[in-house]
Amino acid sequence: MKKALLAATAVASALTASLVAAPAATAATAATAAPAATASGRDGRPAIPFTEATVTAGADGSYTLTWKAKGTARVAIKANGKVVAKGGAQGRAVVKGLPAADRQWFDFTPERGQRLRLADRLIALEGTANFRDAGGYRTTDGQWVKMGRIYRSDALNKLTANDLAKLRRLRVKTVFDLRMQDERTKDADKVPAGARYVVADVFAGSPSIQTLPKSPDEAVKSMIDAEKTMVSGDGGKKAYTRVFEGVQSDRGRAALFHCTAGKDRTGWANATLLTALGVPQETVMADYLASNDYRKAANEAILSHLPAAQAAVYKPLLDVRPEYLNSGYDEVKATYGTFDRYLKDGLGIDARELKELKRDLLAG
Repeated sequence: MKKALLAATAVASALTASLVAAPAATAATAATAAPAATASGRDGRPAIPFTEATVTAGADGSYTLTWKAKGTARVAIKANGKVVAKGGAQGRAVVKGLPAADRQWFDFTPERGQRLRLADRLIALEGTANFRDAGGYRTTDGQWVKMGRIYRSDALNKLTANDLAKLRRLRVKTVFDLRMQDERTKDADKVPAGARYVVADVFAGSPSIQTLPKSPDEAVKSMIDAEKTMVSGDGGKKAYTRVFEGVQSDRGRAALFHCTAGKDRTGWANATLLTALGVPQETVMADYLASNDYRKAANEAILSHLPAAQAAVYKPLLDVRPEYLNSGYDEVKATYGTFDRYLKDGLGIDARELKELKRDLLAG
Protein backbone atom coordinates (compact mmCIF):
# COMPACT_ATOMS: atom_id res chain seq x y z
CA MET A 1 0.00 0.00 0.00
CA LYS A 2 1.06 3.55 -0.46
CA LYS A 3 2.46 5.15 2.68
CA ALA A 4 -0.02 8.00 2.58
CA LEU A 5 -3.04 5.80 1.98
CA LEU A 6 -4.45 6.25 5.47
CA ALA A 7 -3.48 9.90 5.90
CA ALA A 8 -7.05 11.06 5.56
CA THR A 9 -8.27 8.81 8.34
CA ALA A 10 -5.39 9.64 10.64
CA VAL A 11 -5.69 13.40 10.23
CA ALA A 12 -9.46 13.42 10.53
CA SER A 13 -9.22 11.23 13.62
CA ALA A 14 -6.63 13.46 15.24
CA LEU A 15 -8.55 16.62 14.50
CA THR A 16 -11.82 15.17 15.69
CA ALA A 17 -10.33 13.86 18.89
CA SER A 18 -8.62 17.18 19.62
CA LEU A 19 -11.88 18.99 20.28
CA VAL A 20 -14.99 18.14 22.23
CA ALA A 21 -17.66 17.07 19.75
CA ALA A 22 -20.17 19.86 19.28
CA PRO A 23 -23.88 18.99 19.38
CA ALA A 24 -25.17 17.87 16.00
CA ALA A 25 -28.06 19.63 14.34
CA THR A 26 -31.33 17.79 14.77
CA ALA A 27 -32.00 15.65 11.74
CA ALA A 28 -34.92 13.63 10.55
CA THR A 29 -35.56 9.96 10.34
CA ALA A 30 -36.35 9.94 6.66
CA ALA A 31 -36.95 7.24 4.14
CA THR A 32 -37.72 7.83 0.51
CA ALA A 33 -37.27 4.96 -1.89
CA ALA A 34 -37.79 4.43 -5.57
CA PRO A 35 -41.18 2.95 -6.52
CA ALA A 36 -41.26 -0.69 -5.55
CA ALA A 37 -43.26 -3.72 -6.49
CA THR A 38 -46.03 -4.60 -4.05
CA ALA A 39 -45.05 -7.43 -1.75
CA SER A 40 -46.93 -9.47 0.82
CA GLY A 41 -45.87 -10.11 4.38
CA ARG A 42 -45.00 -13.61 5.51
CA ASP A 43 -48.40 -13.85 7.24
CA GLY A 44 -50.21 -13.12 3.97
CA ARG A 45 -51.31 -9.59 4.87
CA PRO A 46 -50.57 -6.71 2.51
CA ALA A 47 -47.05 -5.35 2.86
CA ILE A 48 -46.35 -2.08 4.63
CA PRO A 49 -48.00 0.45 2.28
CA PHE A 50 -45.86 3.43 3.25
CA THR A 51 -43.53 4.60 0.51
CA GLU A 52 -42.15 7.49 2.57
CA ALA A 53 -42.18 8.32 6.26
CA THR A 54 -40.25 10.71 8.46
CA VAL A 55 -39.98 11.53 12.14
CA THR A 56 -38.19 14.78 12.96
CA ALA A 57 -37.57 15.74 16.57
CA GLY A 58 -37.61 19.47 17.26
CA ALA A 59 -35.55 21.34 19.81
CA ASP A 60 -38.76 22.28 21.64
CA GLY A 61 -39.75 18.68 22.25
CA SER A 62 -42.17 18.51 19.33
CA TYR A 63 -42.15 15.91 16.58
CA THR A 64 -42.96 16.50 12.94
CA LEU A 65 -44.37 13.46 11.16
CA THR A 66 -44.80 13.08 7.41
CA TRP A 67 -45.94 10.09 5.39
CA LYS A 68 -47.14 8.70 2.08
CA ALA A 69 -49.09 5.45 2.02
CA LYS A 70 -49.96 4.04 -1.37
CA GLY A 71 -53.56 2.86 -1.73
CA THR A 72 -54.54 3.78 1.82
CA ALA A 73 -57.44 6.11 2.60
CA ARG A 74 -56.77 6.57 6.31
CA VAL A 75 -53.67 6.57 8.51
CA ALA A 76 -53.56 6.80 12.30
CA ILE A 77 -50.31 7.44 14.15
CA LYS A 78 -49.89 6.27 17.71
CA ALA A 79 -47.36 7.17 20.39
CA ASN A 80 -47.31 5.44 23.77
CA GLY A 81 -50.42 3.52 22.76
CA LYS A 82 -52.53 6.61 21.99
CA VAL A 83 -53.50 8.14 18.64
CA VAL A 84 -51.62 11.43 18.26
CA ALA A 85 -52.28 12.17 14.58
CA LYS A 86 -54.61 11.14 11.78
CA GLY A 87 -54.72 11.72 8.05
CA GLY A 88 -55.13 10.30 4.61
CA ALA A 89 -52.77 8.61 2.21
CA GLN A 90 -50.41 11.56 2.46
CA GLY A 91 -50.01 13.82 5.44
CA ARG A 92 -48.00 15.94 7.84
CA ALA A 93 -48.56 16.46 11.55
CA VAL A 94 -46.77 18.18 14.44
CA VAL A 95 -47.10 16.42 17.78
CA LYS A 96 -46.39 18.22 21.05
CA GLY A 97 -46.64 17.50 24.75
CA LEU A 98 -45.33 13.94 24.79
CA PRO A 99 -43.46 12.85 27.93
CA ALA A 100 -39.67 12.74 27.82
CA ALA A 101 -38.26 9.40 26.68
CA ASP A 102 -34.95 7.88 25.62
CA ARG A 103 -36.52 7.51 22.17
CA GLN A 104 -40.04 8.47 21.21
CA TRP A 105 -41.53 5.81 18.97
CA PHE A 106 -44.42 6.32 16.55
CA ASP A 107 -46.58 3.59 15.01
CA PHE A 108 -47.78 4.61 11.55
CA THR A 109 -50.91 2.47 11.20
CA PRO A 110 -52.65 2.28 7.81
CA GLU A 111 -56.29 1.37 7.24
CA ARG A 112 -55.04 -1.75 5.48
CA GLY A 113 -51.65 -3.39 5.69
CA GLN A 114 -48.92 -3.57 8.28
CA ARG A 115 -47.90 -0.75 10.56
CA LEU A 116 -44.54 1.01 10.35
CA ARG A 117 -42.68 1.77 13.59
CA LEU A 118 -40.26 4.72 13.49
CA ALA A 119 -38.39 7.12 15.74
CA ASP A 120 -36.10 10.05 15.02
CA ARG A 121 -32.87 8.67 13.63
CA LEU A 122 -30.56 10.68 15.89
CA ILE A 123 -29.86 9.25 19.34
CA ALA A 124 -29.23 12.31 21.49
CA LEU A 125 -26.21 11.64 23.70
CA GLU A 126 -24.02 14.03 25.63
CA GLY A 127 -20.76 12.53 24.38
CA THR A 128 -21.37 11.99 20.65
CA ALA A 129 -22.41 13.99 17.61
CA ASN A 130 -23.13 11.25 15.06
CA PHE A 131 -24.85 8.42 16.95
CA ARG A 132 -27.83 7.30 14.89
CA ASP A 133 -30.05 4.43 13.96
CA ALA A 134 -29.09 2.50 10.84
CA GLY A 135 -32.69 1.50 10.11
CA GLY A 136 -35.88 3.19 8.99
CA TYR A 137 -35.29 2.87 5.25
CA ARG A 138 -37.48 1.28 2.57
CA THR A 139 -36.10 -1.39 0.29
CA THR A 140 -36.73 -1.75 -3.41
CA ASP A 141 -39.31 -4.50 -2.77
CA GLY A 142 -41.34 -2.46 -0.28
CA GLN A 143 -39.95 -3.80 3.00
CA TRP A 144 -38.46 -1.55 5.69
CA VAL A 145 -35.23 -1.87 7.67
CA LYS A 146 -36.20 -2.21 11.32
CA MET A 147 -35.14 0.55 13.69
CA GLY A 148 -33.68 -0.11 17.12
CA ARG A 149 -31.53 -3.02 15.98
CA ILE A 150 -28.35 -1.55 14.46
CA TYR A 151 -26.68 1.71 15.48
CA ARG A 152 -23.75 3.61 14.01
CA SER A 153 -21.66 6.23 15.76
CA ASP A 154 -18.58 8.34 16.15
CA ALA A 155 -16.12 7.64 19.01
CA LEU A 156 -17.49 6.54 22.37
CA ASN A 157 -14.67 7.77 24.61
CA LYS A 158 -16.66 10.81 25.77
CA LEU A 159 -19.82 8.97 26.76
CA THR A 160 -21.20 10.09 30.11
CA ALA A 161 -22.81 7.97 32.80
CA ASN A 162 -26.20 9.13 31.51
CA ASP A 163 -25.23 8.09 27.98
CA LEU A 164 -24.17 4.63 29.11
CA ALA A 165 -27.39 4.18 31.05
CA LYS A 166 -29.40 5.15 27.97
CA LEU A 167 -27.51 2.66 25.79
CA ARG A 168 -28.24 -0.08 28.32
CA ARG A 169 -31.93 0.79 28.11
CA LEU A 170 -31.67 0.69 24.31
CA ARG A 171 -30.32 -2.87 24.70
CA VAL A 172 -26.96 -2.27 23.04
CA LYS A 173 -25.23 -5.59 23.64
CA THR A 174 -22.31 -5.57 21.18
CA VAL A 175 -19.95 -2.72 20.28
CA PHE A 176 -17.69 -3.06 17.23
CA ASP A 177 -14.71 -0.68 17.29
CA LEU A 178 -13.48 -0.08 13.73
CA ARG A 179 -10.59 2.17 14.77
CA MET A 180 -6.83 1.67 14.59
CA GLN A 181 -4.81 0.63 17.62
CA ASP A 182 -3.43 4.10 18.36
CA GLU A 183 -6.95 5.53 18.27
CA ARG A 184 -8.21 2.85 20.64
CA THR A 185 -5.29 3.42 23.00
CA LYS A 186 -5.56 7.20 23.08
CA ASP A 187 -9.35 7.38 23.31
CA ALA A 188 -10.53 4.11 24.77
CA ASP A 189 -14.19 3.25 24.33
CA LYS A 190 -16.70 3.48 27.12
CA VAL A 191 -19.28 0.74 26.63
CA PRO A 192 -22.53 -0.08 28.45
CA ALA A 193 -22.31 -2.52 31.33
CA GLY A 194 -22.75 -6.05 30.07
CA ALA A 195 -22.03 -5.19 26.45
CA ARG A 196 -19.49 -7.19 24.44
CA TYR A 197 -16.62 -5.09 23.06
CA VAL A 198 -15.17 -6.31 19.75
CA VAL A 199 -12.13 -4.88 17.95
CA ALA A 200 -12.70 -4.83 14.19
CA ASP A 201 -9.78 -2.72 12.97
CA VAL A 202 -10.48 -1.84 9.35
CA PHE A 203 -6.89 -0.73 8.69
CA ALA A 204 -5.13 -3.44 10.70
CA GLY A 205 -1.74 -4.24 9.21
CA SER A 206 -1.54 -1.05 7.19
CA PRO A 207 1.74 0.91 7.33
CA SER A 208 2.22 3.91 9.56
CA ILE A 209 1.47 7.32 8.11
CA GLN A 210 4.55 8.97 6.65
CA THR A 211 3.15 11.87 4.67
CA LEU A 212 0.01 13.97 4.83
CA PRO A 213 -1.92 15.64 2.00
CA LYS A 214 -0.44 18.95 0.91
CA SER A 215 -3.36 20.19 -1.17
CA PRO A 216 -7.15 19.74 -1.29
CA ASP A 217 -6.79 17.52 -4.36
CA GLU A 218 -4.33 15.26 -2.54
CA ALA A 219 -6.72 15.10 0.41
CA VAL A 220 -9.59 14.03 -1.82
CA LYS A 221 -7.43 11.37 -3.46
CA SER A 222 -6.34 10.01 -0.09
CA MET A 223 -9.98 9.68 0.96
CA ILE A 224 -10.81 7.84 -2.24
CA ASP A 225 -7.82 5.52 -1.82
CA ALA A 226 -8.74 4.83 1.80
CA GLU A 227 -12.28 3.90 0.76
CA LYS A 228 -10.91 1.39 -1.72
CA THR A 229 -8.72 -0.12 0.99
CA MET A 230 -11.80 -0.61 3.17
CA VAL A 231 -13.18 -2.85 0.42
CA SER A 232 -10.18 -4.83 -0.79
CA GLY A 233 -7.63 -4.54 2.04
CA ASP A 234 -7.16 -7.58 4.28
CA GLY A 235 -7.96 -5.54 7.38
CA GLY A 236 -11.19 -4.25 5.89
CA LYS A 237 -12.38 -7.67 4.79
CA LYS A 238 -11.68 -9.20 8.22
CA ALA A 239 -13.20 -6.27 10.11
CA TYR A 240 -16.46 -6.09 8.16
CA THR A 241 -16.76 -9.88 8.19
CA ARG A 242 -16.55 -9.70 11.98
CA VAL A 243 -19.23 -6.99 12.07
CA PHE A 244 -21.64 -8.95 9.89
CA GLU A 245 -21.07 -12.13 11.87
CA GLY A 246 -21.83 -10.22 15.05
CA VAL A 247 -24.95 -8.60 13.63
CA GLN A 248 -26.24 -12.01 12.63
CA SER A 249 -25.59 -13.51 16.07
CA ASP A 250 -27.15 -10.62 18.02
CA ARG A 251 -30.71 -11.24 16.94
CA GLY A 252 -33.23 -9.60 19.22
CA ARG A 253 -30.61 -7.27 20.65
CA ALA A 254 -28.96 -4.11 19.39
CA ALA A 255 -25.49 -3.94 17.86
CA LEU A 256 -23.36 -0.83 17.36
CA PHE A 257 -20.40 -0.15 15.09
CA HIS A 258 -18.30 3.00 15.17
CA CYS A 259 -15.01 4.67 14.25
CA THR A 260 -13.74 8.13 15.26
CA ALA A 261 -15.99 10.49 13.30
CA GLY A 262 -18.60 7.88 12.41
CA LYS A 263 -18.46 8.70 8.72
CA ASP A 264 -15.86 6.77 6.69
CA ARG A 265 -15.17 3.30 8.12
CA THR A 266 -18.58 3.42 9.77
CA GLY A 267 -20.07 4.86 6.59
CA TRP A 268 -18.89 1.92 4.49
CA ALA A 269 -20.11 -0.57 7.11
CA ASN A 270 -23.58 0.94 6.99
CA ALA A 271 -23.59 1.32 3.20
CA THR A 272 -22.69 -2.36 2.90
CA LEU A 273 -25.43 -3.37 5.32
CA LEU A 274 -28.13 -1.28 3.64
CA THR A 275 -27.09 -2.37 0.15
CA ALA A 276 -27.16 -6.02 1.23
CA LEU A 277 -30.67 -5.53 2.60
CA GLY A 278 -31.90 -4.09 -0.70
CA VAL A 279 -32.10 -0.38 0.09
CA PRO A 280 -31.87 1.69 -3.14
CA GLN A 281 -28.46 3.20 -3.78
CA GLU A 282 -29.77 6.77 -3.78
CA THR A 283 -31.13 6.18 -0.27
CA VAL A 284 -27.84 4.64 0.83
CA MET A 285 -26.00 7.67 -0.52
CA ALA A 286 -28.34 10.06 1.31
CA ASP A 287 -27.71 8.21 4.57
CA TYR A 288 -23.96 8.35 3.97
CA LEU A 289 -23.99 12.09 3.20
CA ALA A 290 -26.08 12.82 6.30
CA SER A 291 -22.84 12.78 8.33
CA ASN A 292 -22.14 16.22 6.86
CA ASP A 293 -25.27 17.48 8.62
CA TYR A 294 -24.80 15.62 11.89
CA ARG A 295 -21.14 16.64 12.13
CA LYS A 296 -21.53 20.16 10.76
CA ALA A 297 -21.01 21.99 14.06
CA ALA A 298 -18.11 19.76 15.11
CA ASN A 299 -16.37 20.09 11.74
CA GLU A 300 -16.79 23.85 11.66
CA ALA A 301 -15.28 24.06 15.14
CA ILE A 302 -12.26 22.05 14.00
CA LEU A 303 -11.68 24.10 10.85
CA SER A 304 -12.07 27.40 12.70
CA HIS A 305 -8.90 26.60 14.67
CA LEU A 306 -6.79 26.23 11.53
CA PRO A 307 -5.21 28.77 9.17
CA ALA A 308 -7.24 29.19 5.99
CA ALA A 309 -4.78 27.35 3.75
CA GLN A 310 -4.54 24.42 6.14
CA ALA A 311 -8.32 24.33 6.61
CA ALA A 312 -8.75 24.05 2.84
CA VAL A 313 -6.57 20.92 2.85
CA TYR A 314 -8.26 19.36 5.87
CA LYS A 315 -11.86 20.05 4.87
CA PRO A 316 -12.02 17.14 2.38
CA LEU A 317 -10.82 14.88 5.21
CA LEU A 318 -13.72 15.93 7.44
CA ASP A 319 -16.36 15.75 4.70
CA VAL A 320 -18.22 12.85 3.25
CA ARG A 321 -18.65 13.20 -0.50
CA PRO A 322 -20.36 11.12 -3.18
CA GLU A 323 -17.06 10.36 -4.87
CA TYR A 324 -15.74 8.77 -1.67
CA LEU A 325 -18.57 6.26 -1.31
CA ASN A 326 -18.72 5.66 -5.05
CA SER A 327 -15.04 4.73 -5.03
CA GLY A 328 -15.94 1.91 -2.62
CA TYR A 329 -18.59 0.61 -4.99
CA ASP A 330 -16.13 0.98 -7.89
CA GLU A 331 -13.62 -1.12 -5.97
CA VAL A 332 -16.28 -3.77 -5.36
CA LYS A 333 -16.95 -3.95 -9.10
CA ALA A 334 -13.26 -3.98 -10.03
CA THR A 335 -12.30 -6.62 -7.46
CA TYR A 336 -15.39 -8.83 -7.23
CA GLY A 337 -17.53 -8.02 -10.24
CA THR A 338 -20.81 -7.74 -8.33
CA PHE A 339 -21.91 -6.72 -4.88
CA ASP A 340 -23.23 -10.21 -4.18
CA ARG A 341 -19.78 -11.63 -4.93
CA TYR A 342 -18.26 -9.08 -2.56
CA LEU A 343 -20.61 -10.26 0.16
CA LYS A 344 -19.81 -13.92 -0.54
CA ASP A 345 -16.11 -13.88 -1.41
CA GLY A 346 -15.03 -10.79 0.55
CA LEU A 347 -17.19 -11.04 3.67
CA GLY A 348 -18.24 -14.68 3.66
CA ILE A 349 -21.99 -13.99 3.44
CA ASP A 350 -23.63 -16.61 1.25
CA ALA A 351 -27.20 -16.61 -0.09
CA ARG A 352 -28.58 -18.50 2.91
CA GLU A 353 -26.98 -16.13 5.42
CA LEU A 354 -28.14 -13.10 3.46
CA LYS A 355 -31.69 -14.45 3.49
CA GLU A 356 -31.48 -14.90 7.25
CA LEU A 357 -30.13 -11.39 7.68
CA LYS A 358 -33.03 -9.97 5.71
CA ARG A 359 -35.53 -12.05 7.67
CA ASP A 360 -34.12 -10.69 10.90
CA LEU A 361 -33.70 -7.01 9.99
CA LEU A 362 -36.55 -6.30 7.54
CA ALA A 363 -40.24 -5.70 8.25
CA GLY A 364 -43.07 -6.07 5.77
